[in-house]
Amino acid sequence: MSVEITTGPPEVRVPASAEVTDTIGTAEAVLTRRTGASVRLADPEDLGGSGRSVVMRVRVAETPFELPRTLVLKHYGAPPEEGYSDPFAHEAASCQLATALPRELRVGPELIAQDTERRLLVLEDLGRGATLADVLFSDDPKSAERSMLAWARALGRLHTSMAGREADFDALMRRLGAESWTDPVAADIRRSLTELPELLEQTLGVSTPESVRRVLATASGLLGATRYRSFSPSDICPDNSLVTGNGVRFLDFEWACVRDVALDAAYLRFPFPSSWCSYAMPDELVGNMLATWRAEVVEVWPELDDDAVLLPRLLEAQLLWVWVSTWWFLPRSGQLDAPIDAHMPSPRRSTALADRWRRLGEQASTAGVSEVAELSERMVAALLERFGSGVLELRPYPAFR
Repeated sequence: MSVEITTGPPEVRVPASAEVTDTIGTAEAVLTRRTGASVRLADPEDLGGSGRSVVMRVRVAETPFELPRTLVLKHYGAPPEEGYSDPFAHEAASCQLATALPRELRVGPELIAQDTERRLLVLEDLGRGATLADVLFSDDPKSAERSMLAWARALGRLHTSMAGREADFDALMRRLGAESWTDPVAADIRRSLTELPELLEQTLGVSTPESVRRVLATASGLLGATRYRSFSPSDICPDNSLVTGNGVRFLDFEWACVRDVALDAAYLRFPFPSSWCSYAMPDELVGNMLATWRAEVVEVWPELDDDAVLLPRLLEAQLLWVWVSTWWFLPRSGQLDAPIDAHMPSPRRSTALADRWRRLGEQASTAGVSEVAELSERMVAALLERFGSGVLELRPYPAFR
């Protein structure tokens, strides 16, 4: 996620050399206990990680037992303050839950070993394949199209294979000592429902009609208990999706949760609303991606094959994402209209937001939700007036230019 969600405390990192030494030593001890004989790891390769964790690939240099040639180690820092979500617990519980599935149904790495006290995970190495971000920023439209359809299929397979596992996920989280494991984005959405109307009035001069507030209140029902809930990585951005010979695999479960599948499926209508790389996608591909995801999930929820059931839910999810991403990204008074992520090839905030409101308006108009369509039209006009004609020029991903 390129957005820093508001549910956690500041992060502290230790020096890189200490991280490497500590992580490898801990992993060797964990694997030695697991196998009953000495295991030695070598050749650490930094895989990036985040402010919360160290992630590296290592070679298994010495073991009397059969282990994969390489492994991925994910080592977390100190636990968060009381009451905050613990990314280690989310990741560990998610990997345990996914590893219990048959191999052909897994859409993430297998959990090889873990040490809860030392906050370390030893994971299957899924290889050096390209991420979905790599593919979208390439010059191969056919590869990008295949990869996006594979991503939609993997998302649908994740939802179907993990449906009905909420009690298992909760039990695993409790066993790991987690005190809070709600969808972290839901907290931001609820806060944006309260705060964004005033922000829109102050920065753009756009008022939020009471009729739209009522639609938002109804849409927020997706954040609670529904009949279409399943496991979600929560952060399903392109750089957390690995393109492999066996389809797309998801990599990051630090904020994984159980939530309504429509909140993930909305990513198929306008790409990656929480990510730094939210560019335009060919309309035909968008439709094919939604159809691909839908073909998977109707095995569990056959009623989602009915447009009258699915499309209103997708529109509600799309509205929530546009709302919270506007709260995240809209430049406040005195702020520059910078890229979403200044360190990545991101579109400007105003341009990404104008495209989201335009697309929302089109979907709302088609669905007959006139109050949302009218607000969307006013939002695009206000963004155009404040930031200029460039807001109407969101380019496609490089692979589709």
